[in-house]
Amino acid sequence: MIIFMSDILCVTNRNLCKEDFLQRVEKIAANHPKGIILREKDLSEEEYKKLAEKVLRICEKYHVPCMLHSFVDVALELRAENIHLPLYILQELDEKTKEKFKIIGASCHSVEEAQAAENLGCTYITAGHVFVTDCKKGLAPRGLDFLKNVIESVSLPVYGIGGIDHKNIHAVRNIGAAGTCIMSGLMKCDDVFDFMKDFEIKV
Repeated sequence: MIIFMSDILCVTNRNLCKEDFLQRVEKIAANHPKGIILREKDLSEEEYKKLAEKVLRICEKYHVPCMLHSFVDVALELRAENIHLPLYILQELDEKTKEKFKIIGASCHSVEEAQAAENLGCTYITAGHVFVTDCKKGLAPRGLDFLKNVIESVSLPVYGIGGIDHKNIHAVRNIGAAGTCIMSGLMKCDDVFDFMKDFEIKV
């Protein structure tokens, strides 16, 4: 029997969606990614809270972890178990606040940042950008060697981010990444099921 697993973290960007954002989130959650990071950095805190309430309900329905992004106070108000933070925000959190979260992720762009995130109590990190991506136009990718160095520098699960698709994901997995982050592909694809199927791991 073939069992399919996912090592994909979906990073949202509702501005890229071809359909209603919540409908897209539901389709993604129904295909059981490793988790969904609700990024939406352009929203005000109040706008983000309203959206997060809805997304959390969808993720709970499908038993998919939802990591709220950046807005710590919103996460605390909604009693969210998971949070994903830029390193500078993580550095400001006190230990009592950290203890309220089951999962804490951080975005890292160097070995030093990855090690700092680990020391600050993260449970996973994202590292990138690995390949050329429209999200970082004009910025050179850091490459697989960078990702490998980050993976080897910490004991945490490391997820590659930036320009990863079904053609290069195997290279990312082969150097020991815990998984990958996908944003534009999952926001823009015509069929979420077919898109996710291309990334599945057979065990």
